[in-house]
Amino acid sequence: MVAQRKKQVNPPVGSKAHEARMERQRARRAVDAKAKKNGGDRNKNGIADKREKKDISHNKALSQGGTNKDGYKLESRSKNRSRNYRKKGK
Repeated sequence: MVAQRKKQVNPPVGSKAHEARMERQRARRAVDAKAKKNGGDRNKNGIADKREKKDISHNKALSQGGTNKDGYKLESRSKNRSRNYRKKGK
């Protein structure tokens, strides 16, 4: 038997969460477009070879007011997702 769970609902257009999701999507597409132009997608699946199994990590977190203009880098999924931006500074 399959567990019952609620259907995912994306945040409404114009909300802060929606804007952050679109910013992440633009960053992913920029990396993929750059790789496609330079021949970096040898398996032709639409994802840059260097981005496979990795996340785009923003230099300044989107939740802290960052944008793609602040810069982003490729980072392993576990490293990017384990970072706690709510932790108090030392």
